[in-house]
Amino acid sequence: MNIGLIGINFGWGLQMANMSAIYEYLGAKPSHIPILWLAAPLTGLLIQPIIGCMSDHTWCFLGRRKPYILVGAILSSIALFFMPLSSTLWMAAVTLWILDASVNVSMGPFRALVPDLLPESQVTIGYIIQAITIAIGTVTASALPWILQNIFHVSSDSGNIPLVVRWSFWVGALVFILSILWTTLSTQELAPDCCVKKHWKETRVDMFHDIFHLPKKMWDLGWVMIFSWMGLFCMFLFFPIAVANNIFNAAPNTPQYLAGLEWAGLCFAIYAAFFLLVSFLLPYINKLISRKMIHVLSLACGGLGLVGMLLIHTKWALIWSMLGIGIAFASMQSMPYAMLANSLPEEKIGIYMGIFNLFIVVPEILISVGFGFIMQYILHNNRELAVVTGGIFMLIASLLTLRVKDVST
Repeated sequence: MNIGLIGINFGWGLQMANMSAIYEYLGAKPSHIPILWLAAPLTGLLIQPIIGCMSDHTWCFLGRRKPYILVGAILSSIALFFMPLSSTLWMAAVTLWILDASVNVSMGPFRALVPDLLPESQVTIGYIIQAITIAIGTVTASALPWILQNIFHVSSDSGNIPLVVRWSFWVGALVFILSILWTTLSTQELAPDCCVKKHWKETRVDMFHDIFHLPKKMWDLGWVMIFSWMGLFCMFLFFPIAVANNIFNAAPNTPQYLAGLEWAGLCFAIYAAFFLLVSFLLPYINKLISRKMIHVLSLACGGLGLVGMLLIHTKWALIWSMLGIGIAFASMQSMPYAMLANSLPEEKIGIYMGIFNLFIVVPEILISVGFGFIMQYILHNNRELAVVTGGIFMLIASLLTLRVKDVST
């Protein structure tokens, strides 16, 4: 059921580790990076609630969620293939919009599959397994450029975007579509009694009603998600170029800069490896402490890992930061969804999971639109301080988790 998430997060991992560098290769300035990333959160804001609501009222020969997952995968794979062929900044930006829109079509229904197909007692473990497959995709994608160059000796020289980056995206396109086909062909959805087909106008009315009448628990978790993802988005935007500029002390379009980016990609693979390891441990930790306290402590580890960048001056010391982020991300991909899922009505799982995604994309939009000003006039284009700011956001999220009422473990 969750194998397809490997491909989806292979695509996300390639994007997170390489897009800021691709933009700089094509001439973008550091203060331009946030607005160029606007595609990811804005497409999530527009698409996931709509797809979630539509899938609640869909049933066809493929099932309820699978039609959307498959269509999104086909479009995502095409976008991944063409992304590294971009020759100008606007081409890369447009392709990113297409890629992120398509990935969001696939991603939203996956979150709804767990409560759709599993009994309530297995929902937490279901989301933990999703976190494990997400980690596998992320660690492989993040390490792929380093593996291709250092093991398969793929050249780093080829036009504006290095050949090793191009091959990484092309491999990602193949992994994406194959993993989604695995899920589509091997997972059988059962037609639920509550699945009633509706006209789009009725569906739209339901969607807007639900957006303005959210359960209190969703709001409490929403504030946690907002600050968590503001922190993580700062890291995704600026960590690779912070490593190249602040740790490797290199300028764009130099061999040392590429070495810094490859090391940053390897760091992403290391954090994803920690993410994978911690995801395996979460079911056992959950027997000792509550989901809520797991999330409090995990976010604190992530925040300290990013703030600790201030004390790091060598590439090997970055592993400590990656440990903290790996712990935080494992919890972020499972605990909030597990705490939320059992409090939602079955017939609205899809729409509520889509709406819950708004608490991820809205803060990312705020960072995309507003952080360029902060970057230029307050942080003076210091990429490392941008990452540290992300750590502060994550520590705030840890404190906000204490407000969440979660009676179940």
